[in-house]
Amino acid sequence: MKIISLKKPLQIGLCNKAIINYDLQVLKGIESNFPIKAIAAPFQFDPQGILTHNDVKSLAELKGKTILVSTSGQASWWPWLREKYNLNAAQARPYTFNMQPFLASKNVAQQAYATSEVFQAKKAEPSSNFFLFADAGYPAYGGILVTRNDVIQAKPDVLKRFVQASMEGWKNYLADPRLGNAMIKKENPNMNDDLLAFAVDQMKKRKLIDGGDAKTRGIGVMTDARWKATRDFMVNAGLLNAKTNWKAAYTTQFNPVSK
Repeated sequence: MKIISLKKPLQIGLCNKAIINYDLQVLKGIESNFPIKAIAAPFQFDPQGILTHNDVKSLAELKGKTILVSTSGQASWWPWLREKYNLNAAQARPYTFNMQPFLASKNVAQQAYATSEVFQAKKAEPSSNFFLFADAGYPAYGGILVTRNDVIQAKPDVLKRFVQASMEGWKNYLADPRLGNAMIKKENPNMNDDLLAFAVDQMKKRKLIDGGDAKTRGIGVMTDARWKATRDFMVNAGLLNAKTNWKAAYTTQFNPVSK
């Protein structure tokens, strides 16, 4: 399931709240002086990872493989993966969200979301492997809530209630996804029960929402340390100007209150 960027509508005032796919995008927005700010991180970990055939037992064994990378991946996780495992830029080939090239060649690995492409791959090739980047230290959050700075200033109480309700919704969804799944299927008939069940199982198994800092501090929490880790990775990879005021990209004022 993909989350589209609503950075431009936020910038020009078409909406007051949105989900944006990556904290990386928010930091790039700050670099361009966009008046936006992240207010919560429902996904503590990015669901992005690599799908491989069963001869690959770890990310360290990707050398020599053709790796299918999307355009957005080229500007996010690929520079991190390439640097961490000393991969060659020439290994990357375009990923067009078609799994046939992967299934047709044992020498191909491809990007995948833990909650979607992995389901398709396991049906076609049960022995395939999936490696979540977060497990190897990729610092980015997954889907985060973002709004404009003027909205934070004008309606902090509304945003506080909005964040609390959203995080409570995630908590309830993980506990019993039936109502949420019914709404998802109504909006997108292509989503079936098996895929939705798999996605929920992956969220729970990999602690995408309630793991990390959320385990002790509550769903949606963001920390300075995580944002700095993402900032440092981006600067080192040449994705972000080192002078960018990274602390302007987020606020922790809506973090869950410890009970």
